[in-house]
Amino acid sequence: QVQLVASGGGLVQAGDSLRVSCAASGRTLDSIDMSWFRQAPGKEREYVAGIKWNGSTDYTDSVKGRFTISRDNAKNTVYLQKNNLMTEDTAVYYCAARPRDMRSYDYWGQGRQVTVLS
Repeated sequence: QVQLVASGGGLVQAGDSLRVSCAASGRTLDSIDMSWFRQAPGKEREYVAGIKWNGSTDYTDSVKGRFTISRDNAKNTVYLQKNNLMTEDTAVYYCAARPRDMRSYDYWGQGRQVTVLS
């Protein structure tokens, strides 16, 4: 079992930066893949970024160069640093985990609202 507790988010202006965090318990980060998803109003949930058990990272095209996913193994926490935010980044952000070599994300944190004003 993996428990995820997300924090961060809020209301910002376009061009600002914001960080969301996701603290994991039950498994260490070197044994699980962690990802961030988001869901905007009226839209389906979409993948944003991920960091695998071995530290490799991946991003959806719309956030490449603006968002950075990282982790602190000592704190068992994953971060999503979001720079140069745009109004279209407005969404509820969710962190998710899956054991390495598994396909589905079975563990989810609570959503964190990020609202970007123009």
